This record gives sequence, C-alpha cells and structure tokens, in this order.
Amino acid sequence: MKEFLIISGKGGTGKTSITAAFAALAGHIVLADCDVDTANLHLLLKPVTHHTEEFVGSQKASIDPANCTNCGLCQKLCRFEAINQTETARVVDQLSCEGCGVCSCMCPQQAITMQDHVSGHWFISDTQYGPMVHARLGIAEENSGKLVAKVREHAQRIAAQRHVDYILVDGPPGTGCPVISSISGVDLALIVTEPTITGMHDLLRVKQLADHFGVEVMVCINKYDLDEACTKQIETYCEKQRIEVAGHIPFDKNVVSAQIRGLSVADYQIDPAASSKGAAAAIKNTWQTVSKRLQTLPG
Repeated sequence: MKEFLIISGKGGTGKTSITAAFAALAGHIVLADCDVDTANLHLLLKPVTHHTEEFVGSQKASIDPANCTNCGLCQKLCRFEAINQTETARVVDQLSCEGCGVCSCMCPQQAITMQDHVSGHWFISDTQYGPMVHARLGIAEENSGKLVAKVREHAQRIAAQRHVDYILVDGPPGTGCPVISSISGVDLALIVTEPTITGMHDLLRVKQLADHFGVEVMVCINKYDLDEACTKQIETYCEKQRIEVAGHIPFDKNVVSAQIRGLSVADYQIDPAASSKGAAAAIKNTWQTVSKRLQTLPG
C-alpha cells in the first residue's frame, strides 16, 4: 500500500481536477480529501456519505453565572477581548475566544471552565472508485492540521482493512499547517504547477517543504502550452534539481465542460478526434508515469 499525495503551492492550478481523474484511472484505491478548509473533490466524485463524526479541535471558555461574582478579572486578563459585560453577567464571545485558558486558571471563584468545541465534521463516504474520507472545517475555525491528520488516519485504516494498492490524497494548496500535516510520511508527492511567475515561485516553496520531510516529488505542469517559455524555465529547474516531470497537460476546454457538468475529465465524453491530444490523454499518460514510480518505491 502506497500513499500518494497531489499538492500545489497555490490554489487554482488544477490539482483537484487531476486528482479526480487519477481516481478514475487508479483502480483499487482509498481516497482522502485533505483540503479541509475548502474541500471540493466531492463535487466531482459525488460521494454517498454513510458515516459522520464531529471534530473537536479546541476548547473554549464558558462562564457559569451561578458562580461568577462579576469581579471583572477575566475580562481584564483576556488579551483577545473575548469576554464582554452584559446587563446581568459577563459572557464569552466564542468566535473571539482562542482557548488559551488564562481566564479559567485565574478566576478566583473557579466559575470558568474550558469545554470541548466542535470545529467541524469528518465523513466516510463511498464513490464509484472506492471509499473516500473527507472533512469540512467550520467557518473561522482553526486546527485544520489536526483535522487533516484525522482524515489521513481513517483513510489508512480503511486501506489496511481492504488491502488496497494506493491511498490517493488530494492535498491543500500552499505550505501551511494543513499541507505539513498532509505531506509528512507519504510515499510520493506530485506537485501540480502552472507556467506563471506565481506558479514557479510556489513550486519552489512546496519543493522545499517536501525536502524538509524527506518526501520524493514529481512535477506536473498543467496548461503548459499557455506560456511555453515559462514552462521551459520550470523544466530547467526540475532538471537541475533532478525532479522528474511526470506530465505536461495542455489547456483544454473539455476540462471546463466536464467541471460545469460536475464530472472529472476522465469521465467526460470527449470528442474522439480530440481525445488523443487533449487533457484527458495527457492526464492518463501522467498517471502511467506516476504509477510506475510508485511501484518501484518500497512498501
């Protein structure tokens, strides 16, 4: 069993579209959508959810009015200005509370307790390509890295139970906490980039992150034909860094048409005259290159 991550240094590079197409090509897999802040893989795979659980990512302060003497010490100590005075008592603004626990620790009447706070939900669903573990973090909630770890943990458990070949992970964009939680310990990562200045810049950043965790990477250049000079710069960088470019995907209006219909490009019925040279064929070739590399990696 191999864990294969698809990431990008920035949003909008086509990472999730490629992941959905890989799901159709890979066969016996378990899927994990680790983009918990803005999950969208489900829009293309249309999973049927059969298990839902709450995610407790933090604790929030709660004031017991029966024990509170309204001394005001908690309000003075709260650096986040999360405690406010009403006509009858002091109350905690749950959106502003960071869960530091200072108010609870310092309250002379022990009227403040720290209580578990539901920050989101995670799900186990079925798709036509295999089981999928995904999640949704609540608005303005934190600890996305912990929720990503939860998604990966359950995807690994299901994969072990079903003896699948691959866990296919749709990672979050960028280089922050959820990406760190997604990349640590995977067998291989595919960085999806695009031929733009920002695409090149963010490719370098996410490659540095992968190096830090000792994760081997490959690169896929999406919409490579929109700026072939920039594509050449990316290829030169990869050559110097000894990174294999697994695929070049051309700009293809069929990808847009597939997304409008809520389908992956692998499932979209493309004109046969264009099928051999469009994005679908390029993604298929990319998957073949990636799967060959996965097969050579130690289990």
